[in-house]
Amino acid sequence: MSLPRISACIANYNGAGLLRDCLDSVLAQQVAAEVEIIVHDDDSSDDSLQLLRSDFPEVRLISSDSNVGFCVSNNRMADVATGDYLLLLNNDAALLPGALDALLSEQQRIGAPCILSLPQYDWESGALVDRGCLLDPFCNPVPNLDPARPEVAYVIGACLWIPRGLWRELGGFPEAFGSIAEDLYLCGGARLRGLAVRCVEAGGYRHRQGASFGGNRADGGLRTTYRRRALSERNKTWAMLACTPGWTVWPLVVLHLLLLHAEGAIVSLVRRDARLWREVYRPILPSLLATDAEWKSLRQRLQAARCTTQRRWWQVFVWMPRKLTLLWRYGMPTLR
Repeated sequence: MSLPRISACIANYNGAGLLRDCLDSVLAQQVAAEVEIIVHDDDSSDDSLQLLRSDFPEVRLISSDSNVGFCVSNNRMADVATGDYLLLLNNDAALLPGALDALLSEQQRIGAPCILSLPQYDWESGALVDRGCLLDPFCNPVPNLDPARPEVAYVIGACLWIPRGLWRELGGFPEAFGSIAEDLYLCGGARLRGLAVRCVEAGGYRHRQGASFGGNRADGGLRTTYRRRALSERNKTWAMLACTPGWTVWPLVVLHLLLLHAEGAIVSLVRRDARLWREVYRPILPSLLATDAEWKSLRQRLQAARCTTQRRWWQVFVWMPRKLTLLWRYGMPTLR
């Protein structure tokens, strides 16, 4: 048998109710390439392992004896993958017919290392969520809905295609991130190298947004969790520090931190929620000071390989702060 060309990597934690839809969608793909499926189970306490072993014997299973998080899970799968290309796929996502063929065809058309994704559709409503994301100056994602704009700032890790060689060159996901914004970091690293980050128009995937980690939904109002917000604000700041090219990073980060702390103070007071300040906003600056060697190392790694221009870097950014748009549309977020 020839070696697989595509390695579908699925990180799972307590996803017994989600895995069947996800795995069946990969197994149903019609594509002119060998496909292997790897699942990393992150010490689940539900019936995930039993389901995988009994109903999906073709899956290559990595069973962790401790909960290590999304970044470590994907790094472990990439280390054992044998395909030329990795497809990182959330356990709460499912590919639409023709998805793998569309990704492989676009990769072959480009003929160079790149990061790709597919249009994302909400699982329940079927509505288009994004065709990849643009960014505001503070690394907040802005969904791209324009089919005529395939080049984006980043694509989310729920469905992310990357050549295995490029993954290794970029160093995979920073394990200190745990989860959230690791995809932003990875795509930023590729763009600094002048490589394409694109959304393929054909195909797509359905996504139960937030089912695997909570939050990330805006249906009638913003809903999230304290943990997700804390990781989001910290990791987006790390990604900004690592990826923003040239001297512009320093005034931008200073402004970002000032606005972030002002936001935290105002929102915490308005909501009368000391926990929000204590768990989400207050730890950001101390964490940066305590881990300066780590984020400086990430920045050095990415910037050393930079060959893009400032102009090209900022082409996929919008200048209206995303949080103001969300506040105007949905009001204050609901946390739990």
